[in-house]
Amino acid sequence: MAGSDAAAPPGRVAHVLRGLAMLFVLPVLVLAHAWATLAIWFAPQPSEAWLRGCLALMFALVGGWALFRSNRWRVRAAYAAVFFAILAGWILLVQPLDRRDWREEVAVLPRATVNGDLVTITGVRDFDYRSRDDFTPRYETRQVRVSHITGIDFYISFWMKGPIGHTFLSFTFDDAPPLAVSIETRPEKGEGFDPLASLFRRFELIYVVGEERDLVRLRTNFRDEDVFLYRLNVSPQAAQALFREYVRRINELADRPEFYNLLSNSCTVNIVRYANLAGRQGGWSIRHYFNGWIDRYFYDEGYLDSDLPFAELRRRSDITAVSKAAGDGPDYPQKIRANLPTIRRAAPG
Repeated sequence: MAGSDAAAPPGRVAHVLRGLAMLFVLPVLVLAHAWATLAIWFAPQPSEAWLRGCLALMFALVGGWALFRSNRWRVRAAYAAVFFAILAGWILLVQPLDRRDWREEVAVLPRATVNGDLVTITGVRDFDYRSRDDFTPRYETRQVRVSHITGIDFYISFWMKGPIGHTFLSFTFDDAPPLAVSIETRPEKGEGFDPLASLFRRFELIYVVGEERDLVRLRTNFRDEDVFLYRLNVSPQAAQALFREYVRRINELADRPEFYNLLSNSCTVNIVRYANLAGRQGGWSIRHYFNGWIDRYFYDEGYLDSDLPFAELRRRSDITAVSKAAGDGPDYPQKIRANLPTIRRAAPG
């Protein structure tokens, strides 16, 4: 009797351990199966959406049965082989390209030539808009001196209510108009943005360099977005270091295309990443992904004017109406900043 009681616990322990293992393994299997199904759906080939949908559905059903219902190891081994074939094909065959039938507004990649303090940037966008889709393309070449950068202004643009927006920077100079840089997807003609699809190598990445009367006015006047403009509390030296990081990335993308990824290679994620390389001190925050709240994060970190309550600062930073009334003249940058709170350009901490 005593021996029987002593032998029982190891079996129960093994059963509990198997249960705990499945508790961790099962979510991984579910996520992996979901990923493979979506990878089929978002694959560039076959081009027919209905065919990709049928293949994805078949894999989801048959693969789900093989993984979770079948007890035969050969069936599960076959599923594993198909899964890794999908993974290998996704990694090896789905590659970013520079030559596609791009939408007009992202058809030209900028490139920078650095000669000491002087930076010459080609492909600077300055379109003349009549509506969202009716415009005259116009690209220019800008020459700027890095030593004349005085600071950075930060934009958040909302196309809908909620915690997600688009963020981009504008570098200010003491001898030239601001220069805006927006990290975006590079869609093809007829292609829109899908956040989920961006996780599956569907969109290339572009750093759009442009005049504010293009990048900002397009959003307020023709896309009907709400735009907020904040003056960042950073030193000229920090702004200059970040500008050089941006120039490096602009040339890297001109030489070797990359995919946009909502989680790892998107607008706010890259702003924070390259600010860290340029000397920013600070960790990661969930607000780097829910970037509609990033202004509050910067306020808490001391990168925005803290002399005002945040609600008042945010109200005064809404430039939507001002931008709509500002026109498209050379004084556009001054007009949209007319009512902004002043800020001392000094690095926090």
